[in-house]
Amino acid sequence: MTVDEVIAKLEQICAGLPGGGERRDGQISMAAAVTQVIADKRHLIARAGTGTGKSLAYLVPAIMSGRRIVVATATKALQDQLADKDLPHLAEHLPLEWAVLKGRSNYVCRQRVAELEGDRQMALAGVAGDNLDGELDELVEWAAGSTSGDRAELDVEPSHAAWSALSVSSDECPGAARCPSGGTCFADIARQRAAEADLVVVNTHLYGIHLASGGVVLPDHDVVVIDEAHQLEDIISSTAGVELSGRRIGDLARRARRIVADEALADKIETAGRHLDDAIDDIGGGRVTLDRSTPLGEALRDGRDAADALLSALRNIGMDLGVELAARKERAQQGASTLIAEIDTAWAMTDGDVAFVAGPPGGLSLRVAPIDVGATLRDSLWAMPTVILTSATVPAVLPMQLGLAPDSFEFVDVGSPFDYESSALLYCALDMPEPRSEAFEEATHLEIERLMVAAGGRTLALFTSWKAMRNAVEALRPRLPWPILAQGERPKPALLEAFRNERAASLFATMSFWQGVDVRGESLSLVIIDKLPFPRPDDPLLEARRERAGRNAFKEVDLPRAATMLAQGTGRLIRSAEDKGVVAVLDRRLGTSKNYRWDLLAALPPYRRTRDRAEVEAFLRRLRDA
Repeated sequence: MTVDEVIAKLEQICAGLPGGGERRDGQISMAAAVTQVIADKRHLIARAGTGTGKSLAYLVPAIMSGRRIVVATATKALQDQLADKDLPHLAEHLPLEWAVLKGRSNYVCRQRVAELEGDRQMALAGVAGDNLDGELDELVEWAAGSTSGDRAELDVEPSHAAWSALSVSSDECPGAARCPSGGTCFADIARQRAAEADLVVVNTHLYGIHLASGGVVLPDHDVVVIDEAHQLEDIISSTAGVELSGRRIGDLARRARRIVADEALADKIETAGRHLDDAIDDIGGGRVTLDRSTPLGEALRDGRDAADALLSALRNIGMDLGVELAARKERAQQGASTLIAEIDTAWAMTDGDVAFVAGPPGGLSLRVAPIDVGATLRDSLWAMPTVILTSATVPAVLPMQLGLAPDSFEFVDVGSPFDYESSALLYCALDMPEPRSEAFEEATHLEIERLMVAAGGRTLALFTSWKAMRNAVEALRPRLPWPILAQGERPKPALLEAFRNERAASLFATMSFWQGVDVRGESLSLVIIDKLPFPRPDDPLLEARRERAGRNAFKEVDLPRAATMLAQGTGRLIRSAEDKGVVAVLDRRLGTSKNYRWDLLAALPPYRRTRDRAEVEAFLRRLRDA
């Protein structure tokens, strides 16, 4: 396979796409780089801007290499694009067997369905939910006719209680060989398909679990492509560590009630779960020291003792249980063993780990994570023949963050085919008060109102906090004639669908909408960012990384994250060659800071820049009236 052969095939394939045929120099450059590193068994970091066509740029040479490939992506939108569009088209031009594989809890469990149909009261012991019976009946009917059992097939998102009643996590599943329904297990069938495929698409979280497991989750492969690679450090921090909460122990108590007749034991497990939740809630958040003499340490000990007591009780249960009880026993054993192992892992943390309490109100948990994921990846990911990291935003510190040796990889920046300078303005509102001042919020609302009036709605307003977003929604809804959609009022897919379809609607959202959102055309002509997205100073994991970085902490930890997130947020505006509009940053520091403004601007697309609101309003009015 030569570079010329790959480029010729890539151009042929692109010509067959709807509206295809145009030559993309960046796509060709990236495909050539991918071809070379696969041949040389080296790694590649590829910065590929929006519109490059990066998916085909890595897929075509990877498939033509004849190697086994895994593609890991952090966003569901890109997974859907690969599965619904790119791979079916490629299979028409290249010999390719491909599969999509998700985590086990994404598939309905045949055994749980059988148990529900056999004895609903027992199967639902300890499960709470309103109008659960009707929802479960619908899920059971859907599962009977489904070929994949993948919850993504459902037209309506199921409630947590209903889906939990009919699915299992990897923590509790004993495996197909030890399950009465293993022969028809949806998750196992998906894994078999993946084992037979040339190319497997997964999410990056599952790939992180694969690395943490020592490589037993996914089939053997020679090439891995990690798309949206700027998120890899955070995902590996999550999958390489452990997360413990009283809710997990409470789940174990519910499993115990379905198999063990000893109510006192189930009560003991449930009490241990409450104690752990109480200890975590008392801490409230931040870093902790795991000391066995503290309330948290005692709660962990009680949880471990309760899980150990359950294992002893399960071992004393006779073998002649019947199919369904035997399956419940296996899941309870697996869940208890996993919990014990993770508590032991937490106790065994080293100076390279940090323990902390984090999570939303009512959902706090104890987490233990590695401070430096590079040490975690050196003997796992970087031992692969070829790893391709790609994203539209690649911070300069990414190799250092991920422990990638300087002489082991190539780097290519293929830019973007879009003419940013003529299609978009970057506006920094220098007249705004300082973000920390009391006057900032009211001034923000006034600035947003003026810009939205000029744009005629059609705005994506991105906020760095839920409080700021809610206050803006409350203040501006009565003052503007166009609909304002707000994060949290509908599921994310429904919000984006309404935003795309209601031409004058606007969408106000927080950090999860700064990336992975693709709204093209007239529905979006204005992106507003309230503040520079510097990470919170009290983030426990970043706090530990700052301590390690010492005097370089701001440059190595905070600034790269802010630059990457700002680039992701501003990147929501221009998604096609026809898009036009304004990115408005209401944080005056982007135009005034001598220490870092140029670092932030260098990470952004080359928009034409202005400080003149009148120029911005005139530009938006022209777009509105066109």
